[in-house]
Amino acid sequence: MTPAVNPNTIPLSLLLCLLPISELRGGLPFALAGGVPPLPAYLMCVAANALVGPLVFLFLSSLHRLLDRWPAYHRFFERLVERSRRKIHGAVERYGYWGLMVFVAIPFPLTGAYTGALGAWVLGMRRGKAILFIALGVVLSGAVVSLVYLLGVHALDFFLKK
Repeated sequence: MTPAVNPNTIPLSLLLCLLPISELRGGLPFALAGGVPPLPAYLMCVAANALVGPLVFLFLSSLHRLLDRWPAYHRFFERLVERSRRKIHGAVERYGYWGLMVFVAIPFPLTGAYTGALGAWVLGMRRGKAILFIALGVVLSGAVVSLVYLLGVHALDFFLKK
C-alpha cells in the first residue's frame, strides 16, 4: 500500500525544482520521499526544472539590464558570470550544444539548468537551441536522480530487512 501524499509535498517539490541550488537534485527526491509515485514525480519535477532555461533567458534579456546599473548587483553578477564561464566553457568549447546538455545532465552541485543557461548566455549561444539542449539535459538529469534515489531506497530496504 502506498502512503498518502502530503498536500504540501507537490508545491514544495516544484519550488525546490525552481530554486538555483536544489533544482532537480532536491525537488525530485523530496517528491518521491513524500509519497508521489515515481512517474508523476519525474514528469512534474522535470517540467518545473525545464522552465528554468526560458526564465533565466527572460531575466537576462530584461530585468538584468535594469539591475545592472547598481554597483552591488553588478559586482555580484560579474562574479556569478565568471564562475559560470569557467565551469561550462570547456564542455561547450569542445562539444557545443551537446556539451551544454551533458553539463546540465550531471546532477552535481552547480551543474544544473541555472548554470547551463547563464553559461549559454555568457558564451553567446543561440537562445532557442540552448533552451532545447538545457531541457534535454534536465530530462537526463531527472532520470539519473530518479534512478539513484529509487535504487538507494530499495538497497536500504534490502539491507535493513536482513
